[in-house]
Amino acid sequence: MSDKPRTLETYLEEISHFLSGRAEREEILSEIRSHILEKAATEHGGTGDAAIDKAVAAYGPPRKVAEKYLDDRPIIAPAYKRHLFRYTSILFAAHLLLTAIAVVFKKSFIVFPFLYMPEMGVLEALMYLPTAFLADLGAVALVLYFITQSGKDVKLPWPRFGADLDEFKPAKGFWAGRFATAVGAVIMLALTDLALYILSKYGTIFLYFENLKESRDPIPLFTPGAGRRLSLIVIAMLAAATMKLFIRLFTRSRWVDVVSNAVSLTLIGLLLRQPFDGLFVPEILSRFSPRFVDWAEHTLLILLLFIALMVTIDLVKNLVAIGRKKWGT
Repeated sequence: MSDKPRTLETYLEEISHFLSGRAEREEILSEIRSHILEKAATEHGGTGDAAIDKAVAAYGPPRKVAEKYLDDRPIIAPAYKRHLFRYTSILFAAHLLLTAIAVVFKKSFIVFPFLYMPEMGVLEALMYLPTAFLADLGAVALVLYFITQSGKDVKLPWPRFGADLDEFKPAKGFWAGRFATAVGAVIMLALTDLALYILSKYGTIFLYFENLKESRDPIPLFTPGAGRRLSLIVIAMLAAATMKLFIRLFTRSRWVDVVSNAVSLTLIGLLLRQPFDGLFVPEILSRFSPRFVDWAEHTLLILLLFIALMVTIDLVKNLVAIGRKKWGT
């Protein structure tokens, strides 16, 4: 049985959770044990349980104590913090491209020995991409961690594609920027109101005007159920964009863009879940050739995929910018 008080051993074990490297950990814990025993003897009158309890209480929280010994041992060297986000962005861009290929061509493939891409639908891809981003971030962080811990002076390449984010200077003029945002918000609000009016009048916002000179009512493009569902989702997207612009009048936080991107991706995912076969009403099918209708359905799908891709890229850029600001890089 150990002759050390249980309170001290428990305290040292809690500190050890924040330390890495067995030999280094044992050395640090041994030093802390000696300091506590010395403190108990000199300041609290002995090495009994009560004296050691007082010394432990005065020594500080385990995590704070461990951090004192780790101040000069960063997980990732400060010089590599910008590389973390730059390399992650490049790796995720490649991941994004491969995901788009897997969705469009509906094939699974292997990029040996690095990556396996399964066949997936659009909704699965939208759910997969955030996980892929975290995996890419973790892979880059792990490499930079090993480089930092090696202690070697490794000069990493700095890929440059255009100007860096921190090289852009903000536009001068507070009110000029707010005025442009206000105008955009009013325009988007007008479009949202117009879409709601058309929906209330015709039951859909997707209409075919055969002859604008004649005063006949337009023909709905899609079947009633699909037309109404798609219309509501599109109106929700317009409303979300309008709300974003109004919020932008009061704050320039990138978190507004992140939330807007996430909402847009969710709504696009709902759009892509709608079946595209048999989307058009019979009257439209009778006016156009089957080849044209197929082309229109595929064009709509490709357009939505392209929009989803652009929104995802913008989401990643905003997350990277937030991360760089937080890390001071």
